[in-house]
Amino acid sequence: MILVLKKDANDADKSRIRSELFAKGCVVREMNGTGQTVIAAIGRGDLDIAELAALPGVAEVVPITSKFKLVGRQWHPQDSEVTVGPITIGGQRIALIAGPCAIESMDQALTTAREVKRYGGVLFRGGAFKPRTSPYSFQGMEEEGLKILAQVRAETGMPVVTEITSVSQADLMLRYVDMVQVGARNMQNFELLKCVGRMGKPVLLKRGLASTIEEWLMSAEYILAEGNDQVVLCERGIRTFEPYTRNTLDLSAIPVLKNLTHLPVVVDPSHATGIREKVAPMARAAIAAGADGLMVEVHHDPDKALSDGPQSLYPEQFGQLARDIYVIAPVVGKQLDFDYLEKSSRYQQQPRGEQVMAAYLGEPGSFSHIACTQYLGGEVATAPQSSFRAIFDAVQNAEARYGIIPLENSLTGSIHENYDLLLAYDLKIVGELYLRIIHHLMAAPGTGLEDVRRVWSAEPGIQQCRQFLDRYPQWELATVPATSSAVRRLRDGQKGDAAIGSREAAVLNDMHIIAEGIETDPRNFTRFVIVGKTPLADRPKTKSSIVFSTANQPGALFEVMHIFADHHINLVKLESRPIHGKPWQYMFYADIQADVQAPELGAMRATILERTEYFKVLGTY
Repeated sequence: MILVLKKDANDADKSRIRSELFAKGCVVREMNGTGQTVIAAIGRGDLDIAELAALPGVAEVVPITSKFKLVGRQWHPQDSEVTVGPITIGGQRIALIAGPCAIESMDQALTTAREVKRYGGVLFRGGAFKPRTSPYSFQGMEEEGLKILAQVRAETGMPVVTEITSVSQADLMLRYVDMVQVGARNMQNFELLKCVGRMGKPVLLKRGLASTIEEWLMSAEYILAEGNDQVVLCERGIRTFEPYTRNTLDLSAIPVLKNLTHLPVVVDPSHATGIREKVAPMARAAIAAGADGLMVEVHHDPDKALSDGPQSLYPEQFGQLARDIYVIAPVVGKQLDFDYLEKSSRYQQQPRGEQVMAAYLGEPGSFSHIACTQYLGGEVATAPQSSFRAIFDAVQNAEARYGIIPLENSLTGSIHENYDLLLAYDLKIVGELYLRIIHHLMAAPGTGLEDVRRVWSAEPGIQQCRQFLDRYPQWELATVPATSSAVRRLRDGQKGDAAIGSREAAVLNDMHIIAEGIETDPRNFTRFVIVGKTPLADRPKTKSSIVFSTANQPGALFEVMHIFADHHINLVKLESRPIHGKPWQYMFYADIQADVQAPELGAMRATILERTEYFKVLGTY
């Protein structure tokens, strides 16, 4: 049963309800954060609904009809996120879990871990206890392997995950690792599932060799029933009649799971295919299908690996895969953040009350807010602002540590106001993010397209949805500063009002989407930049944004462009803006694929300074 409590239910009411349910032999779980407190009573099928509904503080009693009570969405409709050290699995950032199949030595583990971290891995995997088909195969280094994993964490900062194969190993796991994996062979080892549920550490639960999705979710139910809801599901392929791959990767399980359960889902393409060359294609497909992360086997010398060498990627291959995922992720509304580990670790080190603040335009649910949470994470405090200038002021005055601003859109072009503000303020671009912009038309529940009379939106939203809006010339178009502001107008608006905005804004404001994906071109991306006074991470910089002016004479701009060509530096963006107070004279904004402040480019910078009248580095990132 699900007991929805009244909004005015007090602690005494909650305590009385829990005591009553415990007395009836129920497993009791409580959830907040949806506007109401919800208590789930699991384990008894003979509860009297009328009796429970009569308890003080109870507003409604809803039977849980699904076989899997705690892992199902009926009890927990929102997606869950699982925290492993500074890393969150689930949400809008892709988590890359990588490392060798087995820990073989300190040198092997540390060498591979450094490469994994370098290319964007955030959790390190490696087996210390290895369940093998043959008793004569390498069985793992056991506790010594766990000690090596702990050393990897100490040196790299990456949380570590390893497989538990026996209840007797629980104390060792508690001592050395951050996340325990229940392997495919143990998915229905119910005593082990109960054990990891009681341990309280995050759990990576792999699908069994020939298990159905329902059996898999019921195994997760065992863990949650013991009080541990920090569970991540891992699809690793199932055994079929097909001999050309080690297993058959069930990609269709990803959308099925996303519909059935709130738990995060990652995919292990290494065990699914068993062939190095097949790992990357399946990994890319898994992210496109909606997976929250990947678990990939990587070895610095796979030809000499003691376990699963043929399916282990070389570090460089893992790096290329990460770059591919970086490109794919925004299409499905996610991001691969190469600085995720470093940024998250810094947030955790912030003294209490000094959490990183990020300023963005609009309100929760705006695309700027989505970009903010994708780049900085949902754990940081945010400061919504009413204008772009207010964002710059907040960062300049130390009211916010960073600002997130849109700089250009793939359909409507550059946002010139922000180019001017970059020149006017003494702030640096410290990062960038490309966000796919998917616009939806939404209104109060019960409103249909035929009922719409007026549409609220920010001006860019109207321009990006022009083809759809032109079908309804009778609609009045009303503009607001941000898309989230448009959606908020609906709460107090008139009947017939609709708004253009994000799916997140619709959910936050309890609105109904009446037309999905109404942007003119699905290739609708906005480039956001992050501005601040200090960099977010120490990773080597690969891109620079600069602004400069030249003499008003033939060939002046060409001479500057020629300097970049002579140094084999790719120019990816060139934008001109009028110089205020100097009619018909221009500043040039440029993005180049190089760290313009690197020592080895000192001679190039000196030459540019000679050929320009004004030169400023807006940021390297």
